[in-house]
Amino acid sequence: MGNSMFVYDEQMTNLIFDYCRWRLALDPVPLDFGGAQAMALNATLQGLINAEGTDPARVMEIFDNELATAVVSCDSPRFLSFIPAAPTKAALLFDMVVACSSLQATSWMEAAGAVAAENQALGVLAGLAGLPAGAGGCFVAGGSAGNLSALMVARDTAGHRMGGRAPERPLVAISEEAHSSVGKALRVLGVESLLVPCEDHRLTEDALRFALESHPRGSDVIAVVATAGTTNAGIVDDLAGVGAVAQERSLWFHVDGAYGCAALFAPSVRSRFDGIELVDSFVVDPHKWLFAPFDCAALVYREPNLAKAVHTQDASYLDVLHGDAPEEWNPSDYAYHLTRRARGLPLWFSLAVNGTDAYRDAVEAVLTVAQECADLIDRTPHLELIRRPELSVVLFRRTGWDRSDYERWSTWILNDQIGFVMHTTWEGEPVGRFAFLHPDTTLEIVGEILDTTA
Repeated sequence: MGNSMFVYDEQMTNLIFDYCRWRLALDPVPLDFGGAQAMALNATLQGLINAEGTDPARVMEIFDNELATAVVSCDSPRFLSFIPAAPTKAALLFDMVVACSSLQATSWMEAAGAVAAENQALGVLAGLAGLPAGAGGCFVAGGSAGNLSALMVARDTAGHRMGGRAPERPLVAISEEAHSSVGKALRVLGVESLLVPCEDHRLTEDALRFALESHPRGSDVIAVVATAGTTNAGIVDDLAGVGAVAQERSLWFHVDGAYGCAALFAPSVRSRFDGIELVDSFVVDPHKWLFAPFDCAALVYREPNLAKAVHTQDASYLDVLHGDAPEEWNPSDYAYHLTRRARGLPLWFSLAVNGTDAYRDAVEAVLTVAQECADLIDRTPHLELIRRPELSVVLFRRTGWDRSDYERWSTWILNDQIGFVMHTTWEGEPVGRFAFLHPDTTLEIVGEILDTTA
């Protein structure tokens, strides 16, 4: 008999599956609490890991009663902070299949079936963006990893695009509203940024042109990063104008759409993304507004061969992975990773089971409640709408409140399980922020939360 850790255990299997069935059936999912409410976890965990092992029922009891309830449930329709997540039941179930099957998707040789399915899902996203046949990429852990990988390709292919004009000390143009991961990626790559001031928090063609022409090192810019749905306010940059400048100057055009590009599914706002078809690369995180489990970000290139030339890892033991067959596709060739789980399969399964129309309808439902929320704020005397939402983030001001008031309010409504809403900073002052993502978040829930500001 083999090692007991690898022997099928019927009792433990039922224990886990029973918990999963119960969790999947919760309707609605409760908010629960986070670290601020869980002060005794170290004592709870004391001695749980030991030389002999602990009964699985005891471990699950502690997890269920103490640990899981000390995590704010981001798939609750009352989770309206940061950027939430709301995986479909199909995606959650298939994530279990990926885990139970120990599926990985590093190379075509090892995992052609998983890679082919992931590529089908990537093809849907590339098609929504209007990219040509042949576009593709891979799934990575998150938008930060996707931005880093894409900008590495931008840096290393500058000579290919710009010829003799490629600078020795390249710059990448980014806006003041770019996600922090973009600046961090550039620092990792040893590339400096040219910060483009934004009018009304949006990167525009005119602002980019002025920055390139007026900056003493404007000719050293090799790439530009635009944002399709800023995290703080859900604003979409002038993708068409920025893309036009990029084409004129042979700049790599990357769009960080980690949150917002999910709205490519929605006809009502599709025009906001005009110009995304010009990109050399873009990222969108299905674990945000495309209803997939963590950790899943799609990185898509217009010309994947350029990324392959940069990211393919050379090592004697890896030579066998790189064949000449046209259908071979190694996800490890398109980002800075090597070994990877088949993180795109839950999205693939959910798209296949539910259909793209269901995704369209879910995204449209979220957009609708965001607009209804804005209208409700407009009608509430002690509240002020900061700006109409472009996507699904709503910023508002409660008259007379300072930062401490917002903090007390957030703590109160979470303690009472009314909602999880955190403030943000807008133009130097604290404001309230709703980030809508769950299709089951209703205007009634929003109204219940806003009533607590009276």
